[in-house]
Amino acid sequence: MAAFRFGFGRLNFHLLKKRSFLLLKLIAFVCSVLLFCEFLIYYLVILRCNWPEVKTPAHGGEQETLEPVLKAMFLADTHLLGEVRGHWLDKLRREWQMERAFQTALWLLQPEVVFILGDIFDEGKWSSPQAWADDVKRFQKMFRHPGHVQLKVVVGNHDIGFHYQMNRYRIKRFEKVFNPERLFSWKGINFVMVNSVALEGDGCNICSEAEAELMDISHKLNCSREEQHPGQCGEGPPLPASAPVLLQLLWWLRPRLILSGHTHSGCEVLHGAGVPELSVPSFSWRNRNNPSFIMGSLTPTEYALAKCYLPLEDTVLTTYCAAAGFLVVLMLVHLGLVASPVLFGYKLLRKFKTV
Repeated sequence: MAAFRFGFGRLNFHLLKKRSFLLLKLIAFVCSVLLFCEFLIYYLVILRCNWPEVKTPAHGGEQETLEPVLKAMFLADTHLLGEVRGHWLDKLRREWQMERAFQTALWLLQPEVVFILGDIFDEGKWSSPQAWADDVKRFQKMFRHPGHVQLKVVVGNHDIGFHYQMNRYRIKRFEKVFNPERLFSWKGINFVMVNSVALEGDGCNICSEAEAELMDISHKLNCSREEQHPGQCGEGPPLPASAPVLLQLLWWLRPRLILSGHTHSGCEVLHGAGVPELSVPSFSWRNRNNPSFIMGSLTPTEYALAKCYLPLEDTVLTTYCAAAGFLVVLMLVHLGLVASPVLFGYKLLRKFKTV
């Protein structure tokens, strides 16, 4: 009897050890799939992106020096979901995707400035003060960046509404969070950050003020290019003489390049004066299966652009489905409901040899 109990105890211990080992393997497998789909895949995909090379003409004979190159990222239409239309699972999934993509791109690519071209929020045009504060807090967490990287944001119609919806309250609360500057210069490059929603009005005061501000910017830019004497271009430090890069759709400022958002898709249009306009695709899985952003290498006279794709949502979903299917088969094999693929293959091989 004692020997029987000892043998039964050893059997139970062996079964328990076998089940514990299986459980550990399952946990390791699940953790590996999560690590790949939620972290590693962003590094593997974005690692393939490289900054485009820009031709930098040299000047000055033997002591010639190359023009400094500014590395800029352009992304658009993040559409952070709000409390009205945003299901918690949808918000969690999309915002985690954008956070991991942005943080990975910052770490791998090391841009100097990042521009977000409108529609940062999905419900800014009607969100309550508390909902707005919550959306801003989430945005600041997702798009956190080191101090040496500048983040510039252009207002979009989902942030303040179209011209017939926007009011001073929505404009001011947006500008309170994001710097309202329209003209930004760095490394001899001028960026004009405007959005056409403020210019589609019917004589409203806000639209008139926006047009007046753009007229002032246009005067400053044209004045700098015409090499006027100091003091003739208004107050403030003189601007670089280079043609500006325009962020959003407006071409009467004589730009050399226009980058815009809003369409969620990437396309290129050549305007009458030979000025290219590039539409930046959405950065969110909610709007595209293959989100992306634009990498720009810019100098005061030249530029080069390249598109960097993010992981496909279908790839991640397919990986999860395949992993789930594998786990189901593994459990059925363990429970004896399905023959082991190895054992099945061995029997099939023996049968083939016998024949």
